[in-house]
Amino acid sequence: MSQPVSRRAGTPFTVAGSIVLKNRLAKAAMSEQLADGRHNPTAQLERLYRTWAESDIGLLISGNIMIDRACLGEPKNVVLDERSDLDAFRRWTRAAREHGTHFWAQLNHPGKQTPKFLTPEPLAPSAVPLGGGLEQAFNPPRAMTEEEIVLTIGRFARCAQLAKEVGFTGVQIHGAHGYLLSQFLSPLHNRRSDRWGGPFENRLRFVLEVYRAIRAAVGADYPVAIKLNSADFQKGGFSEEESMQVVEALEREGIDLVEISGGTYESPAMVGAQEPVKASTQQREAYFIAYAEQVRQRVRTPLMVTGGFRSSAGVEAALASGATDLVGLARPLAVEPALASRLFSEPGYRLDMPVPSTGSKLVDQMTFLAITWYEHQLARMGSGKRPLPRMSAWRSVLGTLLDMGALAFNKRRA
Repeated sequence: MSQPVSRRAGTPFTVAGSIVLKNRLAKAAMSEQLADGRHNPTAQLERLYRTWAESDIGLLISGNIMIDRACLGEPKNVVLDERSDLDAFRRWTRAAREHGTHFWAQLNHPGKQTPKFLTPEPLAPSAVPLGGGLEQAFNPPRAMTEEEIVLTIGRFARCAQLAKEVGFTGVQIHGAHGYLLSQFLSPLHNRRSDRWGGPFENRLRFVLEVYRAIRAAVGADYPVAIKLNSADFQKGGFSEEESMQVVEALEREGIDLVEISGGTYESPAMVGAQEPVKASTQQREAYFIAYAEQVRQRVRTPLMVTGGFRSSAGVEAALASGATDLVGLARPLAVEPALASRLFSEPGYRLDMPVPSTGSKLVDQMTFLAITWYEHQLARMGSGKRPLPRMSAWRSVLGTLLDMGALAFNKRRA
């Protein structure tokens, strides 16, 4: 696959053989929590994604779109299945695709990363509970049966098929951050003794079968990507070497793009929480660029690195290095929605990111402040308001607790 000689952020990039992205900046997935009561897209989501499309970004990737409405990661997740309002999805994709921007659907199943008030008995590869102090918020899971595994693979494929039908221009499988696919890959969380667990080849099987089922459903010329952990950053978990072997296996299968991230709820490296952060990483901005440099030596599959980018110089340096083909931006776009335009037009631009904290590590962790603070910014943007970079962490925590209490009450009452 031939690519333009220039590797600057503003140059086009071709994926899936003939799909041209107008530039190399992508909005990576963030949890929006803006679905309606039936888990359909809302006018807020339309407004939010139209705002980003107006900033001239090349690719937008949705937040979690769940494949099974009985298995939600968060209470206001979007779900795409036979019970969905497909016209609402079409309005969403039309808004996001304005200005020639591509819009891909991120497909996900949370596995055991679903809070107690949503799921009394989560499904997972094995009956291994979450650790790291999260036991209070998440119920222990039940190991999936063979029938449930096969059914889940089929749901991924059906969701992808519907995504293509309603106007998404590609799909991304969420195989990172400790969700179900990540759980299958991890020897720490997958302790099965059948064909779905044990040796690496068996732990890889679920990921490959999901990809194959999606590819069969959408066809050879429709972009199918995956978001993959470089590592779980947990002792005894999914390693960098195994991650590279997954990328190699997916390249053989024909995957169109691999987005590199890392971490889980227990060890959230994807939000910069791995400790300590190397000085070289801080200087280069990108959290996972060193991994990308290694995997680039092993595959020719297009790569996207997300996490840590804050400046025009950091973006351009990562692309010029050849380690990544696309740069993914997430939380910075929740603070500065016109970030892409500014990165293109202001060579010396740098965004100073807030670090929201209540001062209590326990409160921050239990309310997932590193995620929910940004969700509240997205809600403002979806309502037509500007983000509040100086919004109080306690204001965000209070909003999260009120939302969780109301939703838990409504679920019990139902």
